[in-house]
Amino acid sequence: MNRRTFLAGAAATPLLWPARAASQPAIPIGDMHFHSYFGSSKYHSRPLAATLAAGGATLVAWSLVGDLLLVDWRTHKQKVEPRPGEALGWFERELGRIKAHCAEQRLKLVATPADVDRAAGGAPHIVLAVEGATFLETDPGRVKRAFDLGVRHLGLVHYIRNPIGDIQTLPYESHGLTDLGKQVVQECNRLGILIDVAHCAPAVIGDVLAVSTAPIVFSHGSIVRGPAAAPTARIWRARQLPLDLARAIAAKGGVVGLWALTLDIGKSVEDYARRLAEAADWLGEDHVAFGTDLNGLGPNAIVSSYAEVRGVLARWQAQGMPEPRMRKLAIGNYARVLKAAMAAQR
Repeated sequence: MNRRTFLAGAAATPLLWPARAASQPAIPIGDMHFHSYFGSSKYHSRPLAATLAAGGATLVAWSLVGDLLLVDWRTHKQKVEPRPGEALGWFERELGRIKAHCAEQRLKLVATPADVDRAAGGAPHIVLAVEGATFLETDPGRVKRAFDLGVRHLGLVHYIRNPIGDIQTLPYESHGLTDLGKQVVQECNRLGILIDVAHCAPAVIGDVLAVSTAPIVFSHGSIVRGPAAAPTARIWRARQLPLDLARAIAAKGGVVGLWALTLDIGKSVEDYARRLAEAADWLGEDHVAFGTDLNGLGPNAIVSSYAEVRGVLARWQAQGMPEPRMRKLAIGNYARVLKAAMAAQR
């Protein structure tokens, strides 16, 4: 059975959205990592309200790529040095475009724990997120600027060298969080911003766990049983999270998201469903979530819409996964860790 046939057959199951059996409510979908690019990109999934409704996605982190202008996307390596203020200007302009589209679509933004509860209850909300805090330059005070603009989920690093700490895909230099990085973590805790360590080198993740007073997430990637790959390995292998670190994130209440990359996860929705369930077996069902990287994986994506992500839940239901476990993996775990980060606000 191919993916399209499977999804078509799954459309009649009672957990699909918005149609559902009266006795069994639909489970909304949360996603810790989603992209929608502007300009000429075909990877945009807009208009967004219809994109979310097609799969019943109600708690989605729309991730602004902080270093997008600075990376050669054929090699995923830095191509230019940013001019002072350039990354901040890009961040503010692009965030404005994201917020304008959400307003046009009448999509609410997550600002408070109550908003998270509404999203988990089925009311569509967008979490403003950033992948790679390049806009900070060397000023931790800009975390507050981002918070005031609505950001509630911050990925510390991405694909360029970062004064916060090392990334997974370049030879290590800082070997952990820098002093600036520690200040950024503390400022996120103070304000109630969820810290995302996707793309962070292992030593950086260890330091974030030691410094942060709130649970954290590794929003998108996969888990490998064994040591971390060398930063010079193929990018998708270097991006894998060692199981011991994944368990350390879970032990402090955090959540690991699984991306939908064919090179890493498999070719089908069934493969994605299986790997998510396997990760929950390894870490516990309270510590795994969707981190699809939708629109960020190009032609190597298992899923290209939330309607297809909905097929994962159909697969789990067909296999007899209990409804409470499905709800945790689908949306509950992201909702919980996001609220926990907000509650740590000082």
